[in-house]
Amino acid sequence: MKRFALWTLALSLVLFPLGAAQAADTVKIGLLAPLTGFAAADGASVLNSVKLAVEKVNKEGGILGKQVELVAYDDRADGKEAVGLAQKLIQRDRVVGVVGGSYSTPSRAVAPLFQEEEIPFIAAYAVHPDITKAGDYCFRNGFLGMVEGRAAAHVAVHQLKAKKIALITSDNDFGRTLAAGFKEYLSKKAPGVELVYEQAYPFKEKDFKPYLAAIKEKDPDLIFASGYYFQTGPIVSQAREMGISATLFGEEGADSPKFLEIAGKAAEGFLIVTNLNRDDPRPEVQEFLKLYRERYQIEPDMVGASAYDAFMLLCDAIRRAGSTDGAAVRDALAATQNYNGLTGVVQGFTPAGEVVKDVQVQIVQDGAFHYYGVVKDPTIITP
Repeated sequence: MKRFALWTLALSLVLFPLGAAQAADTVKIGLLAPLTGFAAADGASVLNSVKLAVEKVNKEGGILGKQVELVAYDDRADGKEAVGLAQKLIQRDRVVGVVGGSYSTPSRAVAPLFQEEEIPFIAAYAVHPDITKAGDYCFRNGFLGMVEGRAAAHVAVHQLKAKKIALITSDNDFGRTLAAGFKEYLSKKAPGVELVYEQAYPFKEKDFKPYLAAIKEKDPDLIFASGYYFQTGPIVSQAREMGISATLFGEEGADSPKFLEIAGKAAEGFLIVTNLNRDDPRPEVQEFLKLYRERYQIEPDMVGASAYDAFMLLCDAIRRAGSTDGAAVRDALAATQNYNGLTGVVQGFTPAGEVVKDVQVQIVQDGAFHYYGVVKDPTIITP
């Protein structure tokens, strides 16, 4: 009898493994974020924000009668690291969807894996086009790099009235795709505007003075300084130290309290295109900002709000699908219309999985980001 009981137990574990039994008790959603390494500040913002989203969903009853379980891993913004963690999410954790809360390189690496396994994947803010090209299970809640680059050029020309522009950008996927969109817009839509300087700098660059000295000689009225907060912070502070008075303009990579800390007083008047409007009067936005500040004692940013939205979009799709089946959730995501997110109203996704929503323009005033303008033109914001 004892041997029979052990045999029965062994058989049950083969037919109904512990992971599957546990998965039936909760709805598991994966999260990949850079919690350590050079991008740790962004990773912390992502994880903090998604934790608030999980808390809200579970407090309101969960999904399909079950609580949501977040399975978060640190990919260190590294592609190889992310691949191993993606396989763990698929094979061991058996998640029903994944939020890509990391940069373009790891997001590009894992997208084909989730596509192959038919697990819906939403890149929260990574900009590279290859992410959604992996297939129809891959979506992007942030802006495609070309879209954000076009929007930045539109703002530079039509809102900031620039005539002579210098372009300095990070030499990686993020910087290159933004620069391509920026230059495309100038060549097609701004024939009277002159690009007087263009330079890509190494990812780990810290001394930008040689580039800025060359820019100063060209005397532009606007400098589009594209990069992450740890790059644009020094660019802005060093530019002002050198007496450069041109308008300094960037993008979502600088949308971080760390940028304000690094740039200090030099940040005043700096503008960015991004997807989070801190002055958005909608209650859901102001409630999130208030709760985040109270809970974490730091300013919220674009990456956190984008990851929050990506998580909530997955939850909304599961509810509308009435199932955690990958194909059903994918179809529900693709059918999303006018979803009220923290980062704006998601009008929908294109057939390629790219988000369509307004691009926000923020300006630093009194040491904080505030509303400056918005880009609504469908020819610019639609990928």
